[in-house]
Amino acid sequence: MTEYFDSLETRSADARDAALFAALPGQVALAQADAPALGRLLAGIDPASVSDRAALARLPVIRKSELTDLQRADPPFAGLITVPPGELRRVFASPGPIYDPEGWDNDWWRIGRALFAAGFRWGELMQNCFSYHFTPGGVMFESGAHALGCPVFPAGTGNTEQQARAMADLRPAGYGGTPSFLKIILEKAEEMGLDHSSLTKACVSGEALPPPLRQHLAELGVAVTQCYATADLGLIAYESQARQGLIVDEGVMVEIVRPGTGDPVPEGEVGEVVVTSFNPDYPLIRFATGDLSAVLAGPSPCGRTNMRLKGWMGRADQTTKVKGMFVHPRQVAETARRHPEIRRARLVVDKAGETDTLTFTVESASSDPALAAAIRDSFQSLCGLKTEVAVVPPGSLPNDGIVIQDKRV
Repeated sequence: MTEYFDSLETRSADARDAALFAALPGQVALAQADAPALGRLLAGIDPASVSDRAALARLPVIRKSELTDLQRADPPFAGLITVPPGELRRVFASPGPIYDPEGWDNDWWRIGRALFAAGFRWGELMQNCFSYHFTPGGVMFESGAHALGCPVFPAGTGNTEQQARAMADLRPAGYGGTPSFLKIILEKAEEMGLDHSSLTKACVSGEALPPPLRQHLAELGVAVTQCYATADLGLIAYESQARQGLIVDEGVMVEIVRPGTGDPVPEGEVGEVVVTSFNPDYPLIRFATGDLSAVLAGPSPCGRTNMRLKGWMGRADQTTKVKGMFVHPRQVAETARRHPEIRRARLVVDKAGETDTLTFTVESASSDPALAAAIRDSFQSLCGLKTEVAVVPPGSLPNDGIVIQDKRV
């Protein structure tokens, strides 16, 4: 494969880091000056000091799970955008509700890069089956298609028979939408005896793409790639036709951190996806998405050189209620932080009859018999709950990003 969206995709890791960290101090300064909530969060930080990944990791995290409450307290955008609401292009509402801005730049969400990697080219019609109602999915993909010079049929969701007939009549080359709805449309076209052979490519998002579904769609004539995007950040990562991991977009920086903290984990360990965006209208810095993933070592076989993610691996917000009290991942992390002997920790919540039980399982090479008692005391002081403590050898706990495992459900 020799075609790329631009030269940024194939630059060296050193060149990429140099460019991003040259731009980051300006983004921090912009956020401090023009986005009041971020200015308060970043107060006292010298933008020039944020010059490498270690410095970035010392900045505070803002969590997606906090946005609804922040926006209710300071509507409509909680002081997180740098432009007056009246100067935006569109405003959307995602479940929560969370209100999402869109500025005026061409391909503001940067989806064009993902569509190009999926094989979309100038003049090819895309049947866009993301919703145009309330949420930004439809507009995100439409603006990305227009950035490539692709016309769009704004099909939206539902109306399966009409979708299948339009596909036969309009002869689109590609599809944007969820993979499950693409399956429904193609199977309806088959049932109705309609020709869908023009559709050879798809860029999907919004839900999981399990291998059997990808294979089934391939058997129906459609090569499918997926991308990872959110209404807050736009494109985060995308598949190329190599289909070996999700390649991080050139317009963001991604960290993988231990759930409930802002602490980066070693490469390959599962943790929460934290993103820093270089969007000047919505300069989210260290925005914790609530999604779990891990870094896939090495560059993609397609020649793109940016960091790769293994894909969506679950939710990072594993907060649960035990005996009437909420227990948060950050409390598990803080308990572990108080004891350097701990390499990895997991709180297991279960039931014995009608009673909730807790077991704080930790990996440690320590043989100190007092360690379990010290961990038990730390957890109780942080959470107000008693727990059993199990110390297991390093490598015993699975690398899945789970810090609170609720076995009651």
